[in-house]
Amino acid sequence: MPRALPSRLRRRFIVQAVVASVVLLVSLAIGSAVMLQALIDARLQAHAEGFWASLELNPDYRPGSTGDVKIHFVPAGAAIDSVPPELRRPPGSHAVDRFDRHVRVESRPEGSVYVEMSFSYAKRVVWTAAGVFGTAGVLALLLLGWLTYRATRRLVMPVTWLAGKVEGWNVENPDADLLDPQRAPGDVGNEVKQLSRALRDLSTRVRALVQRERDFTRDASHELRTPLTVIRVASDMLLADPDMPGRSRRSLQRIQGAGRDMEAVIDAFLILARDADVQPQGEEFRVREVIAEEVERVEPLLAGKPVELRVTGDADPVLSAPRRVLGVMVGNLLRNACVFTEEGTVEVEVADDRVTIRDSGIGMSPGTLQRVFDPFYRADQFRGGGKGMGLSIVRRLGERFGWPVKLESTEGRGTVAEIRFG
Repeated sequence: MPRALPSRLRRRFIVQAVVASVVLLVSLAIGSAVMLQALIDARLQAHAEGFWASLELNPDYRPGSTGDVKIHFVPAGAAIDSVPPELRRPPGSHAVDRFDRHVRVESRPEGSVYVEMSFSYAKRVVWTAAGVFGTAGVLALLLLGWLTYRATRRLVMPVTWLAGKVEGWNVENPDADLLDPQRAPGDVGNEVKQLSRALRDLSTRVRALVQRERDFTRDASHELRTPLTVIRVASDMLLADPDMPGRSRRSLQRIQGAGRDMEAVIDAFLILARDADVQPQGEEFRVREVIAEEVERVEPLLAGKPVELRVTGDADPVLSAPRRVLGVMVGNLLRNACVFTEEGTVEVEVADDRVTIRDSGIGMSPGTLQRVFDPFYRADQFRGGGKGMGLSIVRRLGERFGWPVKLESTEGRGTVAEIRFG
């Protein structure tokens, strides 16, 4: 990537040099051809005018041949046999052959004159001069393009160097000293210095933010678990009392369930808050055991509803990862299925490579399905449940552990959620 800019500049300069050279050579060739034709026409015209002037002074004047010029005169009414066949052309200037000879034909009452002249030497001079000037012009363009490219490259080198340093940055611990403009090659301008200064300030802020996030993760892991542990221990002690009324016992069980859910959410947030390169401590566990625990937790949500909750499938895969991660994912999906299903079935199918949760609930519209993973988004603001974070957490956990989550839903017919194990 850092070399892309110099490569593009080099290609641009090469293309510009080639195009300019072609334009120069074509223009020089056209100009030389036009100038040579004008020279030929002028010389032939001059000799023809000279002949007519001599004939006017001496009616008996007959032209002769001098050097490269031959003039043939045919008096009015006389035969044209004395004129070579290749010169017998209509009035005007004509090329007799491809390279050398040209003829001008003029007719007056006194007769017709044919001025024949060879321009081989003139053509050699003109085209040789054109070749010399063309070669010199192309070389000058190439030299100018090379010098311009070198100057531009020196201006671009600091930007390329800066891009390379930024690309090689350690995101966890960016080194601001690597961006010192004094280390940059080429001509370092004010813009590069300003960009380097801004990036160095940004790297300092990034390091501070990363350190702050790590400190928060470490502190929250301890501070958030402590009160939940107290609540769980206290509720266990109360539940151990055999004289506890049934109503109070149910309330304590709900408190314990909410505490477990809170622990799962905290575990999920702490896992997501860690750096991607730092793998959380995992364990081998059976997927069906996690499914059974989550099914037991959501069963109270179906109390009084004509809904059958069942687990199907004969597979019993074993995964190596934090157990609570899968529990949070399955629990959120199951909780949504139970909340939004008023009658019918909620089925959890366990396969070797996936867990599929199907329900016969209200389903989702295509617009809702597109936004269902957005944080804090809730299609039904008046139905009980969470705050719209569940599916967002599920997707982020799936991406973190390579367990992609897929949702399919038809409004009025239910939803199918799938967790595929990578």
